[in-house]
This record gives sequence, C-alpha cells and structure tokens, in this order.
Amino acid sequence: MSLWVFGYGSLLWNPGFTPVAARRAVLHDYHRSFCMLSIHHRGTPELPGLVLALDAVPGGQCTGMALCADDSDADEVLQMLRERELVSSAYVERIVTLQTETGPQDAVAYVIDPDHEQYVQLDLETQAQMIARSTGGRGPNPEYLFRTAAHLDQMEIVDPDMRWLSARVQALGEAD
Repeated sequence: MSLWVFGYGSLLWNPGFTPVAARRAVLHDYHRSFCMLSIHHRGTPELPGLVLALDAVPGGQCTGMALCADDSDADEVLQMLRERELVSSAYVERIVTLQTETGPQDAVAYVIDPDHEQYVQLDLETQAQMIARSTGGRGPNPEYLFRTAAHLDQMEIVDPDMRWLSARVQALGEAD
C-alpha cells in the first residue's frame, strides 16, 4: 500500500519529500485552524507562535492535497514526518479517509489533540497579534502564514479566515 499524506498547511508548500502523485482532497469533519501554540518551529516557549492543525468539527471540512510518497521512500518519509510533526505530541497521527476526484483515499494526517496544553481556541485578532510577533527554529511565524495563504490561493481554495489573518498580519508588520 502506498503512503499518502494529507497536506493542509505547510505540507502544501514544504512537504519535505517529492510526491510522485498529488490530488486535491477534502477531509470531512475537520477544519484548518490556527489552534496550536508553536513553541518549536514558529515560536518559543517564552513567545509562542501559532501553526495550523486539523481541528475536529462535526460537519466541517478541510480542502488540501493528498500527497503520495514514492514506495521506495515511504519508510523514510514517514520517519521524517513523525520527527517534524510529532515534536511536542500536540499532533496525533491518524489514518483518515479523504475524498478526491478519483474516489476515497486513505492517508496519514496530523490532527490536534484537544487535550494537549498547546491546543488553543483564540479569536482572529489575538491570532494575528501572536503570529505577527513570533519566530521559531524554522523561521518567522508570518512567513508560515503568508506561504500557506499563497498556496491556498494558487489552488483556488477559499479560506476567509486565512485571508483576513494575512491582511491583518501584513498591516501589523507595516505598522512596526
């Protein structure tokens, strides 16, 4: 069985591997949300940033990409993803069923653990303020937001919260 991975945030623009196939995909009963404090990649314990996670929402949906790893690289890809995504155990690795243009596709996805201390639910203005000021080991938090928003726009995936956050964080950066 091939390794498929669901990309909905940074995996869209930085999967860490070269997919041999990619398909637009929808995951039902979850949505893309800046609901995870980032204390490693895009923030620090002293000044956390925010990164996207799949948050369970009955009736919700998240559109992204199903990315297939080359069979010969599958073990290495999965190990790399686990090291990257499970760094603080705020994400939980799940096998989910995506809906694609070619039918259902099982894939690995990283979803937020709502009981983890890094799980937050914040209003958009608070999210923008945190994103605008944070930097972690993988770089500035605004870069993460802008790159993800740009890829969603390129894919013609409409995400009003992402557009609002991008505009607000841009304005906060210009005000500094």
